[in-house]
Amino acid sequence: MIIGIDANEANVERRVGISEYAYQILLNLYEFRKHKKNNYTFVIYLKSNPLGELPEETEWWKYKVVKPAKLWTQIGLPFHLVTTLKRPDVFLTLTHYAPRIAPVPTIVSVMDLSFLHFPETFRKNDLFQLTRWTEYSVKKASRIITISKSTKDDIIKYYKIPDDKISVVHLGLKMLSMEQTPSDLKDFGITKKFILFVGTLQPRKNISRLIEAFSILPRKIQEEYQLVIVGKKGWLYEDILNAPKKYGVEKDTLFLDYVKDHDLPQFYRKAEVFVLPSLYEGFGLPVLEAMRYGCPVITSNISSLPEAGGDAALYVDPENTQEIADKISEVLKDNTLRQSMIDKGNIHYKKFTWEKAASEVLAAVEKVVSAK
Repeated sequence: MIIGIDANEANVERRVGISEYAYQILLNLYEFRKHKKNNYTFVIYLKSNPLGELPEETEWWKYKVVKPAKLWTQIGLPFHLVTTLKRPDVFLTLTHYAPRIAPVPTIVSVMDLSFLHFPETFRKNDLFQLTRWTEYSVKKASRIITISKSTKDDIIKYYKIPDDKISVVHLGLKMLSMEQTPSDLKDFGITKKFILFVGTLQPRKNISRLIEAFSILPRKIQEEYQLVIVGKKGWLYEDILNAPKKYGVEKDTLFLDYVKDHDLPQFYRKAEVFVLPSLYEGFGLPVLEAMRYGCPVITSNISSLPEAGGDAALYVDPENTQEIADKISEVLKDNTLRQSMIDKGNIHYKKFTWEKAASEVLAAVEKVVSAK
């Protein structure tokens, strides 16, 4: 069997979100084949030459760079699939977008439908593309892979897709590199104990409300702690950057942009609590990352976040600023509670691996091929 894969999301230098999902699935599919857990041939379709971090070519793992890169999903890729003499038996795309025309069954990967829940938080052009192409892709696909039961329910609700056409594949945990010596946290401007957020700066992450919650914490906590926000700028982030001044906490709120993998573990290890008060998440992987490195987690009680956090996290109404502040205060003051959360998290995160995720993706592929 020949499996074609659109792996463009994996072929980037800074991988977060869907790019990390694509890379880890690709890497583990390669490892399965390398260790002879199947005898499939993989053809990896890209717009540009593969970066060095992607697996090396073999007789069963080939890269195919298809031109033109512009309008790739609509023109370049479909033209190649239709005209090539040796087509794949099935085509897996590691993102929302299926090729416009495909002569073989297709499988798409949908992280979340945040653009339907919060359209006002997206730029108009991005919203148009996401709305149009996701609907087209999921309705055309032979099978859909998504990363939480919450998103599966959304796909059924909004697109009327049958339950048995959707596979839920929970994300795994990224193996963060420890080869380099981590930087001193003081080099980042951290001079106190701190509360941590990790995620892209965009409205649905609810960061402005977290900053407001920080501003209403008891004075003693505010004097002892900083709020550290790690994450690259996404879109519509201006209000987030202005929030510390608005709420009078600019002196103790740090925006650190993108932090390298070898530095990130120590942020989780040294933070007193990790807070992810998102209004919506496809899954919420930073919840598990925090647990892995022994950091107690407070997160939202909506969308997929209870799936990610299980019984190891504390949950809040993300629209209730006072509740967010109260839970932060509770964790910081109660060492017994903190330790209990850390102990539960250490058990919970081990349920989620990329090897398991990739095996479930492969099972979804096999279902499509067996149904041909």
